[in-house]
Amino acid sequence: MERVDRCVVLVDAGYLLGAAASLLAGEPARSRITVDHAALIQGLRERAEADTQQPLLRIYWFDGAPDRVPQPEHRRLRVMPRVTVRLGALTRSDGRWAQKGVDAAMHAELTELARNRACSDVVLVTGDGDLLPGLMSAKEHGVAVHLWAVQAADGDYNQSEDLVAEADERRVLDRAWITKAVRAKDLGGTCAPPPVPRPEIAAILSAPLPEAALAASAERASEAQAAAARSGAAAPADNASATSSDTHSAPGHKGVPTPKDLAALRAHATHPDRQHPPQPANATLRWSSDKGWVERGGPLGEPAETASLPTLAQVTSAEQRWADREEDITTVGGDPFEVGQVFARRWMERLPETVHLQKLATMYPRIPHRIDGELLRYAARFGLLAHKDDQIDEHDRYAIRAGFWREIDVRAAAEHVPAGE
Repeated sequence: MERVDRCVVLVDAGYLLGAAASLLAGEPARSRITVDHAALIQGLRERAEADTQQPLLRIYWFDGAPDRVPQPEHRRLRVMPRVTVRLGALTRSDGRWAQKGVDAAMHAELTELARNRACSDVVLVTGDGDLLPGLMSAKEHGVAVHLWAVQAADGDYNQSEDLVAEADERRVLDRAWITKAVRAKDLGGTCAPPPVPRPEIAAILSAPLPEAALAASAERASEAQAAAARSGAAAPADNASATSSDTHSAPGHKGVPTPKDLAALRAHATHPDRQHPPQPANATLRWSSDKGWVERGGPLGEPAETASLPTLAQVTSAEQRWADREEDITTVGGDPFEVGQVFARRWMERLPETVHLQKLATMYPRIPHRIDGELLRYAARFGLLAHKDDQIDEHDRYAIRAGFWREIDVRAAAEHVPAGE
C-alpha cells in the first residue's frame, strides 16, 4: 500500500487548553480562558501545513466530557471542515476533574493511521508520556512525527522527556501564537452580553440577597406598629399578615436571588411605601420563574394569566421540528446566552397572535413555568446541564434566561410592544 503524502494533527485538548490557561491566566483551569475555536483550528492547520510541507488530511480533537456528552465547544468543533472530535469520559474525583480514555483513543488513532499509511506526517499536540508506544509504532511504519509543545509558564518543559526525545521534530507554540485564539478571561466581566434595556446578568447576580427584602419588610412593619401604638390604634392586620407570610414562606437563599426576589426588591424600590398584599394560606411558591404565588387548585397548578400562553412544542410543526434539529446540530454553538436567544426567536416567530408576546412582555423578569421548563430542557440538549449532577447551574440558568429576554426585547421593540416592569 502506497503511503499518502499528507499530514494529520492529533490534539490533546486537555493539554493544549490547560497549558494555555497556565501560560495566560496562571492556573490550568480552562474556565479561566476564552477560546476562539475557529481561529484556533485555522492556526493549527496553517502551522501544520507549513511545518510538514504537506496538505492537511484532518485534525482530530481529543477531549473529555461528562458521560461523553458533547459540550458546546465540541458541537462547534465537530461541524468545522476537516475536524473530527473524539470524546473520552470526564469524571470527578476528590474535587478534581480527570479524563478517562482520551490517551487510549489517541494511541489507537495514531497507530491505525500509521498502519494504514493514511498520511506521511503526524503532528502530536500533547505532553503525555503514555503516547510513547504509539509514537514509536508510527515511526516504525515510516511516518514522521512532529511533537508540538505549548510554551510553559515557568519556562520549563510541560511534556514527557521521553516523548521529546523520540519525536522527529519538535516545535513550541509560544505566547504570541496562543494569544491569536486564546485569551484570559476578565474576572470582573459579565457572564453574558448585557441585554438592552434589561439589567446586565452581572447586576442580577450581584442583586441584594432575598433576606434584604425581608428585613426591609419587617422594618416597615415595625415602624407601622410603633406609629399605631403611639396613636392608640392597632397595626394594620394585612401588613402584619403579609410580614408573617413573607417571613415564613420565603425560599431558602442559594446564593442567587430568584425572579420573585428580584421582583419584590424592584417593587420596594419603586414604591417603598406600598405594603405587600397578604399571600393566600393555601398557596405555594414554585422553584422556577413563575410569577409570584399560585393556587394549588388551579388548572395544572398555573395562574390563569399564563395558562393561555402556548409552548414552543405546541406551535411547532413536524417540518419545523426537523429544521430546528438540523440547525441545532450544524449552527447553534450551545453557549447559554445563545441557547436562550434561539429558543425565544423560534417561539416568537411561530406565535399565532401578537397578544401572547404582549402578555409575556408584562411578566418580566419571570418566564411562565411551562415555557421556562421547556427552555431548560432545550438547553440540556447542548450538555449545559448534564455535568451538573442533574442540577441546573445557577449562572448557566440566568445566562439562558438573559438570552431569552434579550431576544424578546428586540422583537418587542420592533413591534412597539411595551415591556413590563
